[in-house]
Amino acid sequence: MADRYLHLTGTAPGRFLTRRLGLPQPAPLRRWTLETPRLDGPLLHLTAGTSAIRDGLAKVLATTGLTVEARAARPAGIVLDATGVASARGLAEVHAALHPVVRSLAPGGRIVVIGTPPTVEDHHQAAAQQALEGFVRSLGKEVGRGSTVQLLRLPADGTPEAAESTLRFLLSPRSAYVSGQVIELTSAAPGSVPDWAAPLAGRTALVTGAARGIGASVASVLARDGAHVIALDVPGAQDDLVRTADRLGATALPLDITASDAAARIAAAAPDGLDVLVHNAGITRDRRLANMPAERWAQVIEVNLDSVLRTTDELLASGALNRGGRIVATASIAGIAGNDGQTNYAASKAGVIGLVRSLGPRAAAEHGVTVNAVAPGFIETRMTAAVPFLIREAGRRMNSLSQGGLPADVAEAVAWFAQPASGAVNGQVLRVCGQSLLGA
Repeated sequence: MADRYLHLTGTAPGRFLTRRLGLPQPAPLRRWTLETPRLDGPLLHLTAGTSAIRDGLAKVLATTGLTVEARAARPAGIVLDATGVASARGLAEVHAALHPVVRSLAPGGRIVVIGTPPTVEDHHQAAAQQALEGFVRSLGKEVGRGSTVQLLRLPADGTPEAAESTLRFLLSPRSAYVSGQVIELTSAAPGSVPDWAAPLAGRTALVTGAARGIGASVASVLARDGAHVIALDVPGAQDDLVRTADRLGATALPLDITASDAAARIAAAAPDGLDVLVHNAGITRDRRLANMPAERWAQVIEVNLDSVLRTTDELLASGALNRGGRIVATASIAGIAGNDGQTNYAASKAGVIGLVRSLGPRAAAEHGVTVNAVAPGFIETRMTAAVPFLIREAGRRMNSLSQGGLPADVAEAVAWFAQPASGAVNGQVLRVCGQSLLGA
């Protein structure tokens, strides 16, 4: 559904009126297209204090397609290496590096601060590195004009090379609706990507709930990136499912994901094994707890959480997920911040977050598979188009970008998780919400 307020603020009278009234002024976001595959402008590489990874990080930044410079009048991106900040006094270096240049960031620009995990062995280092999280989240709410800010933590024993896929994502139009996020990498080695134009070439991906909306967009982006997609949805959505699959050259699999033999049928549809499993299927049955009958509670938990747990366990145990595989589940901002009338839905999506954080390290160690999740905020779909006007407008504006996201924003995040080069990204929950004002 068209965002008429966003269109209004793009006009001269709209800008004047919203400024006078102190209303949000969202900027149109620049998303990935064949014509706009990268940011338009140079990339500033700055350092706060000393850094042991400066040269290695410079080599990785050179692979993003952006021209890396030490000074630029209007940078499209700024990367600040703050890995050497280990004390409260060291935080002055962060201010000194960014204060002179933050106003020069181009509209729709990107700022990525590189840090390390806080350590229990040194409370001064822990305080300084944790301070970067508050700094980044606040700066994300200040920069405006469609720009975003993230914190990327590299492991103390890791190398910048493991961050290549993540930096390619964060420093590109693919991450347009991601801001104020903290991403922590493991020390796992990344897989190779011979062709970054098709990073999923030769890989098989299954997407549940793929007939329409976010699921159809995820299937489309994975197919664009070279994957053979198996699109799964309930038999009742078969017509839409077949249309989506035919459009993408994908395989349609009409199947109720809650069926007892769902995992076996998924495995049979991918005789050479799955490389990417995307749990996107989900339902809502909203009602306040005092008015919610047991069957409405059970339906949501069964589809959104129990079927995810069950099929994941069975596919891992059977070896149907290949080594080097990727599992990406769909959580929600509701699972982080809660939502009135959605105790069942919020519980199911918070459960997905628990699954990811617990299973990620074990799945990597035992099966060579990573497990991550996306947590969408207000995304423009047929479901949100049916929300009452005032509630819909509040949902759109209650984030740092002051607008709703698109299904493609969620799909781009899933595709980043799915890449072979994202092996160091594990156990992460990425909020695709424009830095929602709700939740932590």
